[in-house]
Amino acid sequence: MNRRRFIQVSAVAPALMLGSCRNQVVPGSIIGAAHRAGHLLRDGKTSAAPSKTAKTDVLILGGGVAGLAAARQLARRGITDFLVLELESQSGGNSQGGRNSVSAYPWGAHYVTLPGPDCHEVRELFEELGLIAGHDAAGRPIYDELALCADPQERLFIHGQWQEGIAPSAGLTSDEQRQFREFREEMSRWSETKGADGRPAFTIPVDRSSRDPTILELDQLTMAAWMDAKGWTCEPLRWQVDYSCRDDFGGGEDEVSAWAGIHYFASRRPDAANADHDTVLTWPEGNAWLAERLAESAKGRIRNHALVLNVTEQSSGVQVDVMNTTDGHGGEIMRFVCRAVVCAMPRFIAQRIISNLKPLDQPPVYSPWVVANLALDELPPSPGELPAWDNVVYGGPSLGYVNATHQNLTAVPRETVITHYEALCGSPPARLREWMLTQTHAQWCDRIFSALAAPHPDLAAHVQNIDVWLWGHGMVRPTPGFISGTTRTVMQQHQPPVFFAHSDMSGVSLFEEAFTRGTQAADAAIRFLG
Repeated sequence: MNRRRFIQVSAVAPALMLGSCRNQVVPGSIIGAAHRAGHLLRDGKTSAAPSKTAKTDVLILGGGVAGLAAARQLARRGITDFLVLELESQSGGNSQGGRNSVSAYPWGAHYVTLPGPDCHEVRELFEELGLIAGHDAAGRPIYDELALCADPQERLFIHGQWQEGIAPSAGLTSDEQRQFREFREEMSRWSETKGADGRPAFTIPVDRSSRDPTILELDQLTMAAWMDAKGWTCEPLRWQVDYSCRDDFGGGEDEVSAWAGIHYFASRRPDAANADHDTVLTWPEGNAWLAERLAESAKGRIRNHALVLNVTEQSSGVQVDVMNTTDGHGGEIMRFVCRAVVCAMPRFIAQRIISNLKPLDQPPVYSPWVVANLALDELPPSPGELPAWDNVVYGGPSLGYVNATHQNLTAVPRETVITHYEALCGSPPARLREWMLTQTHAQWCDRIFSALAAPHPDLAAHVQNIDVWLWGHGMVRPTPGFISGTTRTVMQQHQPPVFFAHSDMSGVSLFEEAFTRGTQAADAAIRFLG
């Protein structure tokens, strides 16, 4: 530590001891999402008449992964007269990314697990993009080494130092070791189990999993209740399971179903020729790398700052009114008339804009998320394992951070960007959404420094900028009964000329689910168009 660093750390030490950065002004801002524009629809402030009318064959409502996948499929089938309407300033949904002078970085989803044999749509995409470079003699995919996450992949800060891997391993009693062993064995059994219908008990996409009633019974209770029934009560194991549920579903083990919780551990069966089963694909900008390549299929046909107001079927075609929200407020309204619509929006929005949609018996629950990107002059060192791509702190509300420069092939840069994640859970999501919008930028910085104080007590001294993104409806949450219930069946029923595509139809927010839904909805629209 040089003199300059000593002075910086000394200056912020009192604030850090109090768990606060209120005395330090941190550059940055809250930059997303566009909730004010979206709330114009919720609050009924969109009653003006359209000033222009235009025609197109297909309108895709929503520029997330599902909408971009639909655009790609239309273009591949020779249909080029389409438009993608997206509320945000860039497409990608919760797979958006950003960039500064140091690195690109994610604003949401930041990896994809290696797709198994049941995920053939994604495998086809990955071959097209060169992520699957070929196959070995046994037919197993050979993945692009540059996209495979570099080692070390994960580390956990526990007992005052970093350990390799996310599962707590140091200092376990013999009984705790037994519970971990039994849990791993149980997940392995489920991974190999097939239902009475011959399908895998758990796979990706979700709807290629078994519909065996004896397996779907797991969807009727929470993951916490299932763990209790198994007698697995040790704190380190329960923390890992709870962390995994929050990480993938935005809800704790007492808020998501046991079916979903087991799916997290038992659904991934990659058969890669050149990677371990738990390796992931990642990029500095996260899944924005994939979203940007999908968007190339719709180049010149994506309209941003577009708030869809209503979708009405007329004798002349489907009529869609759209408001321009470039300034963040209501602007000009334009009417589109098209032959078919792919609605790639979350269902709670579709319910507001499509007049003939019936209310759902069990509406989806959406988890709020907070994502922050911290530009650092360097990542402060701390004891234990070397810096990893994914870095998690045991016991806190945070999901930790990923390091954007981890995949960098050059000498490890001193400057870096870390992306900090937190899924807000433990209270009703609507209440948490209201609360998150009351917090200032300084308060979010406070919260991040507190969450990372154990491994990085001098983090504030290294911060150059912190930008924050608030995802009010970040992802669908698989609450008990949702995966197996009738609501998802209703959500998946197309109403030609309107076709539906979104990961909330699957009950889990994964790239694979959104991409498959978008591809399938586009195929259905193509069949309708003849």
